[in-house]
Amino acid sequence: MSNQSVQTVNVFGDRLKISLAVVAAIAGVVGFYFLADKPTAMRVGVLVAGLVVALLVAWTSTSGREFIGFAKEAVVETKKVVWPTRKEALQITAIVFGFALIMAIFLWGTDKLLEFLLYNVILGWQK
Repeated sequence: MSNQSVQTVNVFGDRLKISLAVVAAIAGVVGFYFLADKPTAMRVGVLVAGLVVALLVAWTSTSGREFIGFAKEAVVETKKVVWPTRKEALQITAIVFGFALIMAIFLWGTDKLLEFLLYNVILGWQK
């Protein structure tokens, strides 16, 4: 026999926690707008408090902890990215703009050629 523990997942509890987190976040946003006549510091405090409570409640759920793990892994992967230098970025941007210009000219020329063929040659209409 195996001595491995089995973890049961409380789906209802997790959904309840996520729902409470969403309600807390919405309450913070609603409080921010509801207190429009109060000082800005108080309004921002209510908003931040609602968002912090939402994060804390969401963090206690299984899906919240999984999301935090995912976010940490995403930060690690982002640090592995080799970003282009300024010179490389400008060169790539120039190539993209050049290609877009050439494509625009090509499409304009194709449109004018098809317009000429359709109206003047096939239909015989003179513009």
